[in-house]
Amino acid sequence: MVFHHIPPQAQQSAQGQPSRGRPGVLLLNLGTPEGTGYRAVRAYLSEFLSDRRVIEGSPLFWQPLLQGVILTTRPSRSGRAYARVWDAERNESPLRTYTRHQGEKLAEQFVADGVPVAWGMRYGRPSVAQALRSLMEQGCDRIVCLPLYPQYSATTTATANDQLFRVLMKLRNQPAIRTVPSFPDDPDFITAVASSIREEQMHADQPFQMVVASFHGLPQQYVDKGDSYLAECTRTVAALRTELGMDETTLPMTFQSRFGPTKWLEPYTAPFIAALPAKGIKRIAVVTPCFMADCLETLDEIGHEVREEFLKAGGESFTLVPCLNDSPASISLLEKLVRRELLGWL
Repeated sequence: MVFHHIPPQAQQSAQGQPSRGRPGVLLLNLGTPEGTGYRAVRAYLSEFLSDRRVIEGSPLFWQPLLQGVILTTRPSRSGRAYARVWDAERNESPLRTYTRHQGEKLAEQFVADGVPVAWGMRYGRPSVAQALRSLMEQGCDRIVCLPLYPQYSATTTATANDQLFRVLMKLRNQPAIRTVPSFPDDPDFITAVASSIREEQMHADQPFQMVVASFHGLPQQYVDKGDSYLAECTRTVAALRTELGMDETTLPMTFQSRFGPTKWLEPYTAPFIAALPAKGIKRIAVVTPCFMADCLETLDEIGHEVREEFLKAGGESFTLVPCLNDSPASISLLEKLVRRELLGWL
């Protein structure tokens, strides 16, 4: 998509000199299907799993497999999972709801500064192109882009930035861009996550015997090639342990959402948690600090599937700690991250 619109602030003045525009903020998240039906989920999965950052194997091998067997069977299964968490009233997934709320509430913090905020999805709608266009139409010639991933990975942060720059490549007049770095052990992030764990403990009948920190998985070979994701997840957990006064036995790190036959980062969340009751660990909480918003992977995979396996194995109490979502702590964190990058532009 090519945008030919030139915002008024970027047009030339009567003296022939371009007038100065203003900065804007762009939040980027992963994305979501438009519905829970087969076609909507298939379209989303096709775009997502065709990303060379996500699946690094040769498309000559991968695409026939993806467009054939995988996208014939997986959309129906994924659609049923999405249906369990779908907001029927808004007709959207929780990820879209929370990302929109994050954008709206963050925008309120920048009203006095005259800084617009837009949000977009790497896969699906609103697209990165649509979000960027909305900022340019509001006169933004300098944009801070914040991928909503606390830990860096080429499969998340990098592909979000890639998509933004693909759009920029088609523009004659490009805005200046600053991308916000990952924040795996940012003090405000750690404090917010730790506070959410403490709050859930306050409402529990008995103390948690263990808090499992579950991160989205990544193929081991990606880390072997240099992806810093594992190192940044480790930093997050180390900071949480320090903040909460816990250790690796009471706050272990696991990885969820494994896909395909290759080896992924271990230990895998589902079997790890299912084995806990046999070891006498029957009251647990699970926190997912790689997500800034609750989504299918938190609400259904952990909150439904893993919970059922744990209780079936003899567990007594399973608490899913909510993501930061659009809480005051979340918006405060986002504002601080953005203001840090806006220095010199405001």
